[in-house]
Amino acid sequence: MISRKNRQLMLLISWAAVILWMAFIFALSAQPREQSNQLSVGITEKIVDAVERAVPDREIDIERFNVVVRKNAHFFAYLVLGVLVANGLRVSGIKGPKVYIWALLICILYAASDEVHQLFVPGRGGQVRDVVIDTVGGTVGLLLYRLLKKN
Repeated sequence: MISRKNRQLMLLISWAAVILWMAFIFALSAQPREQSNQLSVGITEKIVDAVERAVPDREIDIERFNVVVRKNAHFFAYLVLGVLVANGLRVSGIKGPKVYIWALLICILYAASDEVHQLFVPGRGGQVRDVVIDTVGGTVGLLLYRLLKKN
């Protein structure tokens, strides 16, 4: 049995992780278009270099691949958020399907608010498509969390 003090510590750590991850997503969304693009292009170039070294005859269009990197960043950011929120809810004592329903709702609302936030950032805009990608990422995170918790 977990002591009350340890339970409170687990609760604090679980929700602190959620808040920190949300702050990380917010910080990325707050970057003006140029800064955001520099970051994703830098990551894209590293991936493309690695692929071109591994497969020398393969040439990759960096601009098109950058879009793939950006959309995957959305997916994985919300995959992690889904796992963290589900864990926070479970540690808070919520059980069964309610964990996943509430976690998904939180992910969707945060994704939507994130896109609204981007409407106020220079050079950025909100896209419904990104909310869908974020929601799919959050859903996959919840499925992974459920699988890991079963084992």
